[in-house]
Amino acid sequence: MRDRDVAFMHLALEQAQQASASAETPVGAVVTVGSEVIATGHNRSITDCDPSAHAEIVALRNAAQARENYRLTDATLYVTLEPCAMCFGAMVQARVARLVFGAYDPKAGVLGSAIDLSDSAAFNHRFEVRGGLLADECGAMLREFFKQRRR
Repeated sequence: MRDRDVAFMHLALEQAQQASASAETPVGAVVTVGSEVIATGHNRSITDCDPSAHAEIVALRNAAQARENYRLTDATLYVTLEPCAMCFGAMVQARVARLVFGAYDPKAGVLGSAIDLSDSAAFNHRFEVRGGLLADECGAMLREFFKQRRR
């Protein structure tokens, strides 16, 4: 599974590059079922004038449309940054099976950094979480983006 996870995270990094090219925060996401990519997404909040257009939400919307079902019970979501509360909630609603993320987000991450919602009894769905995959690469892309923005 590790080799497959790395390959899909590289695809998520490509999505993050697309976000960066559009002056969006470089976060990318990929939704898979087995070895098949069913959807991709990257941050589009500025482009779409939509505060909910985070990479995870965009990818989950695309996956649900591709599957013609908002339930993605057999899907894995790969994302380059630890999800926020909104995106975590969308994953719960979609009933994803698994999440793999890259860089930890100490300010807004809800899967171990700022807080950890993964074991909360408040949610009726739980999914497997693997954090820190290609964290250095994912984090470097974000740091470089914000370094350029501060100039």
